[in-house]
Amino acid sequence: MSGAWFETVAEAQRRAKKRLPKSVYGALIAGGQAGRTLKDNIDAFGELEFLPHTAELPRERTMSTTVMGQDISLPVLISPTGVQAVHPDGEVAVARGAAAADTAMGLSSFASRSIEDVSSANEKLFFQMYWSGDRELLLQRVERAAKAGAKGLIVTLDWTFSSGRDWGSPMIPEKIDLKALLHFAPEGMLRPRWVLDFLRRGGIPDLTVPNMALPGQPAPTFFGVYGEWMQTPMPTWADVQWLREQWDGPFMVKGIMHTEDARRAVDSGATAISVSNHGGNNLDSTPAPIRVLPGIAAAVGDQVEVLLDGGIRRGGDVVKALALGADAVMIGRAYLWGLAANGQAGVQNVLDILRSGIDSTLMGLGRASIHDLVPSDVVVPEGFTRSPATADSTFR
Repeated sequence: MSGAWFETVAEAQRRAKKRLPKSVYGALIAGGQAGRTLKDNIDAFGELEFLPHTAELPRERTMSTTVMGQDISLPVLISPTGVQAVHPDGEVAVARGAAAADTAMGLSSFASRSIEDVSSANEKLFFQMYWSGDRELLLQRVERAAKAGAKGLIVTLDWTFSSGRDWGSPMIPEKIDLKALLHFAPEGMLRPRWVLDFLRRGGIPDLTVPNMALPGQPAPTFFGVYGEWMQTPMPTWADVQWLREQWDGPFMVKGIMHTEDARRAVDSGATAISVSNHGGNNLDSTPAPIRVLPGIAAAVGDQVEVLLDGGIRRGGDVVKALALGADAVMIGRAYLWGLAANGQAGVQNVLDILRSGIDSTLMGLGRASIHDLVPSDVVVPEGFTRSPATADSTFR
């Protein structure tokens, strides 16, 4: 059954858990500290409700849109995720699944497959960068992305290098050597199909990141570039504006959770922002993106494209985000569960699940198009949204 069609993202996750070694699955779950943000990303959607109509519902619904200059068939994009030891084809399988669903993909600079390989599988590709290294290194990566055909650039700025999980973190080796193989052998014995799939395609994942390689040099290890990233001075908004000036095309700032940052991103030349808390993997006690989305959309939604990234598990979640101000959403763990469950077909399966859910929700709400959605389509409970405290706030 593990290679068959699945009907929900939750089922894809169950199959992924059965198929992946414990450490790999644990790395995908991730989260941070007490896991409050990780939990809230999903739970917050459950607090929002619909009041469906019962007659004169639209016979046909449309959900196509345009994001960062790319026409896509549904308002769901692939969010960039790094070091995918989930499936032998990695990001190439993800790109093919997204292309089959006619949507766009963000590719992480920490991806396990090169931008050249991935762009050949899906031309609707955006390249994601962290602020790692000096300006010369950053410019080299920008130029490589442009040469490979990337249609847009994403810069992620929200990482705080927070560490520690109350439930423990999986051991991730710097490289797969004899010591690492011996350590992970018991897990591999319990998940022989995962091991065999990789061996048939050339070997166990080596945890290198080819998109961070210097010209003519071999791909560095993930932890090698992570160290470079940690030692790089944090960027200013002037740095962001400089990077934007190096890129002739759509430019997204990812990791926005504050209206002030949204405005500064617009002032720096961003054409899109992603309302995101890094999947709950970053600063714990950060609210779910859907809680801050309405305020951010109200502040800058008429100036840039606003995307939401975090907690999407079904089509109804997508509709809630669109109604509250998002132009589209991005998904991360959802497609990784699909990739683990059934490769490229599993990624497309997840996107088809979301497409079907969007369609049925539009029907129930009496909306013929995603572009017809308005905030009143969602019942928002009192106290749901979050905004910064002010000097005269009353604390209890």
